[in-house]
Amino acid sequence: MSGHIPVLAISGPVGVGKTSVLIELHDVLSNLQVPHGCVERDALGYSWPESGPFNERMIERNLARVVSNFIDAGAAYLLIAGVIENSEHLSSYSRCIPNAHIQICRLTADLEIRRERLRSREKGAGLNWHLNRTVELDGILDKAKIEDFTVDNGDRRLRDVAFEVLDRTGWQIPGSVA
Repeated sequence: MSGHIPVLAISGPVGVGKTSVLIELHDVLSNLQVPHGCVERDALGYSWPESGPFNERMIERNLARVVSNFIDAGAAYLLIAGVIENSEHLSSYSRCIPNAHIQICRLTADLEIRRERLRSREKGAGLNWHLNRTVELDGILDKAKIEDFTVDNGDRRLRDVAFEVLDRTGWQIPGSVA
């Protein structure tokens, strides 16, 4: 891979709406005919046996290949939804995407909103884990402070959130102003 590529990493605790915002951003960029690639990071690690906590090594291997394919296909921007807890997680993005200019957007939403979203999404045995993890991640992310900017994704329209995220990146995308 050669050249500079802008990367938006959408982070935040579980239930905050990372994937929903990613999909909305994809719709916005597609409507504007902006070449891009979107990745739901966790989906790259659904395999067994796992290679490390949260299957991070497998995710990194898969992310490198997916990103390479997007760039080969002409993507001018990359957007990745997934929790970035610390500088090591951020370093894995740099290893997968040489020459990347990575910005981290931390999405926020009140705890009750996140819990409500999780209760509607997680129907199985993982619900309690997710309810606990959303609180745990808030503390981890508060302490790490590695985001470049935060955007509220509480009680707002997804389109408004997507346009705010794009605005905060500073990317020069024609027609992206809300």
